[in-house]
Amino acid sequence: MDFYVNGEKIDITIESEKTVSDILKSFEAEAAKNEATTIGIKVNGEKIPAEEFDSLMHKPLEETQSIELNVLSKASLIDALKSSKSAFVELEVKLKEVPVLLQCGKEKEANAIIADFAKNIDEFCHNVTMSALFPELYSSILIDGKAVSDFFEEFAPIIADFEQSMQTKDSVTSGDLCEYEIAPRLGIIAAAIDQCISN
Repeated sequence: MDFYVNGEKIDITIESEKTVSDILKSFEAEAAKNEATTIGIKVNGEKIPAEEFDSLMHKPLEETQSIELNVLSKASLIDALKSSKSAFVELEVKLKEVPVLLQCGKEKEANAIIADFAKNIDEFCHNVTMSALFPELYSSILIDGKAVSDFFEEFAPIIADFEQSMQTKDSVTSGDLCEYEIAPRLGIIAAAIDQCISN
């Protein structure tokens, strides 16, 4: 049987394990010691949806050619958050340049900064969601003294206004929102990440 973790083939020794479930329990116990958890499973090349998990777990090992696990570690999440912090520090500066770029007709440059902002916010939100698998890490992420969900609940109307101003090509409103509303909040998020990862 072939066993893969995050695409890398791993040599394992089968001892008393008889089923897929036995293998996964042994692996999860080891992963937990390293602050990691399994977030995706493929057996014999097929991705296993959560609802089919229980029925497949009792599959005998002799009928199993391969098990592939997608594993997430707390350390990799912290690295991802560090990357988000660096990106937000840069974007805080760049977003303040958007009004001038728009006024000068440099829409291509402004749009590239805005696209970068959207990508990085999306990645940050995904990583925060995944950090819920590590409750201690998740609870330590406080932005401006608020839970991430509360912060983004307040941020969402500003993003909505910004999207609308971009659609209507209202460059003055778009520039003002970038400079005075969005950029400062990225600085706040970066400071929050810094606080979280230094604890």
